Amino acid sequence: MTQDLACVVDLPGFAGICWSVSGGIAFGGAPGKTTDMVWLPAEFTHPSWVPVCDGYHLRPITAADADLDYPAVMGSQPRLWSIFGQAWGWPPASMTYQQDVEDLARHEAEIAAHQSFNYALFDDAETALLGCVYIDPPEKQGADAEISWWVADALAGTGLERAVDALVPWWIAAAWPFTRPRYVGRDLSWADWLALPDIDPPAASAPVT
Repeated sequence: MTQDLACVVDLPGFAGICWSVSGGIAFGGAPGKTTDMVWLPAEFTHPSWVPVCDGYHLRPITAADADLDYPAVMGSQPRLWSIFGQAWGWPPASMTYQQDVEDLARHEAEIAAHQSFNYALFDDAETALLGCVYIDPPEKQGADAEISWWVADALAGTGLERAVDALVPWWIAAAWPFTRPRYVGRDLSWADWLALPDIDPPAASAPVT
């Protein structure tokens, strides 16, 4: 399978890049650290499926995805560690399959509780997991959400990676209620993010009513 495709997007501000959104963004479904704070309205329903190019999509990750997630993560471990290691301590070179299952089960529970979100990037047949998008409550001052993402090594520099890079900020603006999202590793480096002041103390964890 080759992912060096030309993903065509027709979105405001993204002339010349184009992906199909024929079904629209789906709102039908009910690794960062979880923090206790108010950050989403109680009535918010998170997207359950998001088209990315023809033949690819994002959806919330589950523990059952470990068979695809583990080889994707460990196959890209040195590069992912260079991006996320200092901030998250992830993914360690020694991570086992069972540890990945447990990590994904935590993500699945946090998604259900609207504490944080991990959307996995799949081909439409879901034969391969190709990356992840993390949407987390902020740990640092000055934002109401912190978003980051990665693609597997084989996709670095491809049209699919460029489509994901273009999609994520547009999708966050269109489908999520944030007013000050921070794109860590994009708007600022991870080193600059680590230097920002922490949110202290965190707000209560109940959703906004």
